[in-house]
Amino acid sequence: MPIRAVLWDIDDTLFDYTGADAVGLARQLAAARIAERYGTPAQALALWREITDRHWARFAAGEGTFQGQRRDRVREFLDEPGMTADEADAWFDQYVEHYKAAWTVFPDVVPALDALAAGYRHGVLTNSSAANQDPKLRHLGLRDRFEVLVCAVELGISKPEAEAFLAACEELGLPPGDVAYVGDQPEIDARGARDAGLVAVWLDRDGGRGEGPDGVHRIAGLDQLPELLARDTRFGARSGIR
Repeated sequence: MPIRAVLWDIDDTLFDYTGADAVGLARQLAAARIAERYGTPAQALALWREITDRHWARFAAGEGTFQGQRRDRVREFLDEPGMTADEADAWFDQYVEHYKAAWTVFPDVVPALDALAAGYRHGVLTNSSAANQDPKLRHLGLRDRFEVLVCAVELGISKPEAEAFLAACEELGLPPGDVAYVGDQPEIDARGARDAGLVAVWLDRDGGRGEGPDGVHRIAGLDQLPELLARDTRFGARSGIR
């Protein structure tokens, strides 16, 4: 059977999350006049992302609340454990304003979705929450492109667990072998999808990230995806597309 549907990751696949996060944080630090405290903008972003990933993982595992993990991220990043909830909320809200102002999709996203619109069904599987991702997709003009939006926080299971991918396939009413998954992370996205029985497509926009897992297809841009899906290479050797 041919591939009948495509499941998509969102952040750094469809949406330039890293770019928006970098701009939002830099503007927030400049507004607060504390940018020099963190060295370079890259160092500040690395610290913010490490803190974000750690606290989000705890929240996704059922520890604490959505607003609580935001407050904890601010307190740790600023090294101000005594910040009140209102103070932490205000700081985070200011950051979000800068972050949202920088929201954008990658330039190859809409052309790829247009090219695949007639031949495939589409859905989203993300390690975030519907509260985050549904408004984001709507703001970016993409929400109506997807039949289903499956989010780890509501699901209670995160990528790369096979159950997360299988739950998204179940939402589409399709067996995993009929579904391709496209994401930017070689382990969480590509290996996880492969191990769950989906056709795994690793979107490696930057290149130079090593060989990646065996048994996945690696593309450098979404302009290469229609050709890859049309060839239906799921049972063949690793794709030669780079």
